[in-house]
Amino acid sequence: MQTSLIHTTVLLNEAVEALLGTSDATADASDRSAQVYVDATFGRGGHSRLLLTRLTAADRLIAFDKDPDALAEAVHIHDPRFSIRHQGFSHLDELPPASVAGVLLDLGISSPQIDNPARGFSFRFEGPLDMRMDTTRGISVAQWLANAEADKIAEVIRDYGEERFAGPIAKAIVARRQERGPISSTTELAQLVADTVKTREPGQNPATRTFQAFRIFINAELEELQQALAASLQVLAPGGRLVVISFHSLEDRIVKQFIAQHSREVYDRRAPFAPPKVMLLKALSRCKPSAAEVSANPRSRSAIMRVAQRTPA
Repeated sequence: MQTSLIHTTVLLNEAVEALLGTSDATADASDRSAQVYVDATFGRGGHSRLLLTRLTAADRLIAFDKDPDALAEAVHIHDPRFSIRHQGFSHLDELPPASVAGVLLDLGISSPQIDNPARGFSFRFEGPLDMRMDTTRGISVAQWLANAEADKIAEVIRDYGEERFAGPIAKAIVARRQERGPISSTTELAQLVADTVKTREPGQNPATRTFQAFRIFINAELEELQQALAASLQVLAPGGRLVVISFHSLEDRIVKQFIAQHSREVYDRRAPFAPPKVMLLKALSRCKPSAAEVSANPRSRSAIMRVAQRTPA
């Protein structure tokens, strides 16, 4: 059943060059001190491996990831400049203030996570309804659905999946639970949603939005993103880069609003003659994968990369 669990890193070169601020961090290396960079979503290490080829011998790269499978992949990197933490990126604030030259956040889910039936992320495979990024802690989607009220289920599906049939799906889940017991597998959930949602956009599985919603909720992805963005302001040194790759509108909206909020001077209307509160970020760029990348890797089609730079406080 398992396909090859290979991950193709999205916007690989674009993200690394945006993070470094040049096409090669080793350029003029004699003119700068050692730098610390953070790959806050190691995944399968595509960005980290390329970054290590661009850094100087004195630079360091710190990676974060909650997924034990990601940590198992990281042990294959034998480079004294590299270290990884078994933590989500909301723990960025544990790094020293103004100590980091660049933070990279590649959000969403990796292909090996999707394509491994045992992880329960995909409606395409029969597997346990889990969806936890960190399988060593927390509760699975199946465990949550076994007791959640219909109103809460509908709220999650509506808010995190932007699903207009959230109410009927939630009622069907609870009715199924009362009649035959809780849903425990991915295919059971996918079939229930398909039976409930009678219309859907061409080419989209009826369960797509519901699976997205449960994954985001069970991993507190949006809350963690907000914490990580706030932490980036603490840890980035002046001139440091923030690079964020998003894969759906909920993530991108948070990133866009965060950069916009901190990229303008704020005046206190109660003190019109006081100097404005200085902006903490400078928005630099926004880009999407090229047509060639989307053709080679269709999963990249929804990606949006935003880049900002830390200004002096």
